[in-house]
Amino acid sequence: MSQLQLNDSAPSFTVPCTDGSTFNMSAHLKEHNTWHLLIFFRGSWCPVCLHDLQQLQENVGFFEGKNIHIMTISADEMSALKELVAEHNLSFPVLCDENLEALKAYEVYYHGQDAPYEDHGVHGEPAYFLLNEHGKIMYQQRQTSPFGRPSMTELRKIVQYIQKNLK
Repeated sequence: MSQLQLNDSAPSFTVPCTDGSTFNMSAHLKEHNTWHLLIFFRGSWCPVCLHDLQQLQENVGFFEGKNIHIMTISADEMSALKELVAEHNLSFPVLCDENLEALKAYEVYYHGQDAPYEDHGVHGEPAYFLLNEHGKIMYQQRQTSPFGRPSMTELRKIVQYIQKNLK
């Protein structure tokens, strides 16, 4: 069972961003008094991920309207992630977690060499975290395969529901 619980503080990590900057979660949360949607994806080679990232790009305005900053992260190689951003004109940060620092901090499933089935080699699986303006986890979902992740419609509903029903 996961150690991260709802209302826990979001773990910090430091990773490079495809724009050439270095991203530190703690510093970012202190600097931006907004909600955050952190999405882990498998990699630039994953067709389901590409579709989801394109859907996310099309819905950036919705999330901005809800005061939510989008960040995506993958354990894929930096060069592949840079190509992905350029090819698909992604406007949100794409973070590179080649050393698995964020993946481990957020307890994201890693399909390693010891995985029970073959699936495109080693990679992190999809995971979603919605953080409030104080950096507290309001929603989390982790996958052990590429399937079962929320659709964009479901993700929008989740955000609306949680923000509407805060205590």
